[in-house]
Amino acid sequence: MSLSKTKTSFYRRLLLAYLIDSGVDTLPKIQAEINIPRRTAQDTINALREIDIVCAFSGAQKNGHYQVESWGPFDKDWVEENVERIRKTLGY
Repeated sequence: MSLSKTKTSFYRRLLLAYLIDSGVDTLPKIQAEINIPRRTAQDTINALREIDIVCAFSGAQKNGHYQVESWGPFDKDWVEENVERIRKTLGY
């Protein structure tokens, strides 16, 4: 079964928000965790605001980190309970 770009994009956003909220909060850590290109990770983090997840960057450019400030309309617990299914769907 082929996955739609809408679903994979949505799941990728939820996964990155989950990772950031779980302490995998820098681009190098995210890349090491799920083997994602840097640019894709950056674009996905920037796109979180499109689904009302508020994610901010704090600290210096070279050694700062991301932080989820609000999950918006999403249930963080649901994402945590389904993270393995999300990873499997995305191939991470």
